[in-house]
Amino acid sequence: MSRRPMRFARQALVLQICLIALVTAIGFVLVASLLDRNLVDQYGQRALAVARSVAADSDLGGAVARRDLPQVRDQAERARAATGALFVVVTDRNGIRLAHPDAAKIGEPVSTDPSWVLTGHEVVDVQRGTLGVSARGKVPLRTPDGAIVGQVSVGFDAEDISDAFLRLIGNTAAFTGGALLVGVAGAAWLTRMLKRRTLGLEPQELAELVRQREAVLFGIREGVLAVDSDGRVSVRNREAERLLDTPIEVGTPAAELAIPQRLRDVLAERRPADDLITVTGDRMLVVNHRPVVRGGTELGSVLTLRDQTDLAALSRELESVRSMTDTLRAQRHEFTNRLHTLSGLLQTGRHQEAVEYVQALSSGSVARLGPATEAVRDPYLVAFLSAKKAVAAERGVELELGETSWVPSAAIAPVEVMTVVGNLVDNAIDAARLGSARPARVEVDLLADGTTLHVSVVDTGDGVPEPLREKIFTEGVSTKGADGNGLGLALCRQAARSLGGDVRLADAGEARGTVFVAVLPGVLETNQEVAL
Repeated sequence: MSRRPMRFARQALVLQICLIALVTAIGFVLVASLLDRNLVDQYGQRALAVARSVAADSDLGGAVARRDLPQVRDQAERARAATGALFVVVTDRNGIRLAHPDAAKIGEPVSTDPSWVLTGHEVVDVQRGTLGVSARGKVPLRTPDGAIVGQVSVGFDAEDISDAFLRLIGNTAAFTGGALLVGVAGAAWLTRMLKRRTLGLEPQELAELVRQREAVLFGIREGVLAVDSDGRVSVRNREAERLLDTPIEVGTPAAELAIPQRLRDVLAERRPADDLITVTGDRMLVVNHRPVVRGGTELGSVLTLRDQTDLAALSRELESVRSMTDTLRAQRHEFTNRLHTLSGLLQTGRHQEAVEYVQALSSGSVARLGPATEAVRDPYLVAFLSAKKAVAAERGVELELGETSWVPSAAIAPVEVMTVVGNLVDNAIDAARLGSARPARVEVDLLADGTTLHVSVVDTGDGVPEPLREKIFTEGVSTKGADGNGLGLALCRQAARSLGGDVRLADAGEARGTVFVAVLPGVLETNQEVAL
C-alpha cells in the first residue's frame, strides 16, 4: 500500500523548523567559540595586568637583586592572595624560581624558556605548567634604575575560565532555546495562516485553479468585472474592457471607472441586479450583479456583462416587420370587404354603380396617414407609421404625417431608422396622451436631403421639465418617473450616432408640447423611387 504524500503545509512547517534549528545551532556554535576566545583573552590580559602591577613594585626588583628571598616570597604571596591568581612566580635572570606557591619548586628553573621576557618583552599565553593549565601573563622585573633582574609570571586557573564559560554558555543556551521555541511557534502560526489563506488547498490545486480561472475569464464571451470589499477592481477580463469600451486596471476604485452611471450605482450600493439593460458606446448590454459573501464576511461583488446589441437590432427589425404585417393584415380585411362590395355590384348588373365605387376608392385616401402618404416612398416607414396610427388611436391620440413630408427613395438602414422613429413616436404618443391639451395629437415630418433623412416629431404633451432638458438623453432619465426605464431616448441617440447623425431636443417656442429632431445621414437610396 503506497504512502500518502505529506501535505504542503506540513512540509513547509518541517522545512521551517529544520532551517530555524540549523540557523540556531550554527549561531550557538559561533557564539560559544567567540565566548571561549574572549574569555581566554580576558583572563590572559588580566594575568598580564596583575604581572605588570607586581613588577612595578621597585622594592620587589631590589629584593630580587639582593637575593632577599623572604621579601620576594612575601610580596608574591600577598599579590596572589589579593588577586585570586593561581600563582605569582618571580624568577631571577637565570629563570630560577625565587617565589612560587609550592615551596618545593623554589630554586628550580621555570618550565619554559624565559629568554624572550628577560630581553624586555611581555608574553600572554595559555600553557600547562606545574600547577596545571592556566592563562599566563609574563613581564620583565626591573630595578629602580631600569636593569632587568628577572621576570614576574602570573597565572589564572583554566578551571576558572571553564566555569565562566559554562555560565555564559548556559545563559546563551537558554536564550537560544527560547529563540528556537519562538521560531517554531512562528513557523506553526505562519503555516496555519497560509493554510487558512489558501483554504487548505495544495500548490498544484492552486495552480490548477489559476489555470481554470484564466481559461474561464478569458475564454468566455461575457464580460466579468469583480470588485473587492473596498470597492476596488480585483478581477476583469478583456471582454469586459471591450464591452465597456474602456481600459480597466486592477486596483482602480469602481467609482473612478469610465462606465455608465447606472453600473457605478449598482457597484456602489452592492445590491443584486438581474438583466439590467444599459447603453455604453454603440452597444446595448445586459448586466447582472451579485454580492459575494462567504462565512458571513463580505468579499465584494461580481458584475457580468452580455452584449445584446445584435439581438436588440434583430428584435427591432422583427418589430418593424410585425408592424408592417399587422398593417397589411388590417388592409387585407379592408380590401376584402371592398372587393366583396364590388363583386356584388357587378354580379347584380349594377355596372355604373361599380364604376362610381371604383372611382370613389381611387380618389379617396387609401392610406390613413394623410395627404402626404404618397410622398413617402419607403414601405417600412409607411407600414410602421400606419400601425402606430392605429395604436395611437386606441389611446386617444391622433397621429398624422406632416404635409411637407417627402421621402422619394427607400431606406437602406431600416433597423436604425425604425429605432429612431419608433422611439420618438412612442414617447410622443405617451406624452400627448398624458398631457393636458385636447385633442391629443402627434405629427411626424419626414424629409429627405439626398441620402440623409431628417425626422421631426411634435406632440401636444406638457413638454420636458426644465431640470431634465440637459440630461433627457442620459440612460436612466425619464419624464415618466417610476413608470419609465430611461432607455428609449438613449437607444435612439445611440442608433443615430452610429450612422454619424444625432438626435436633439428642439425648442417648441410658444407652442405647448415637445419637438424632437433627428438627422440620419446615409440611410436612403440614391435616385431611386419605390412604388407602394
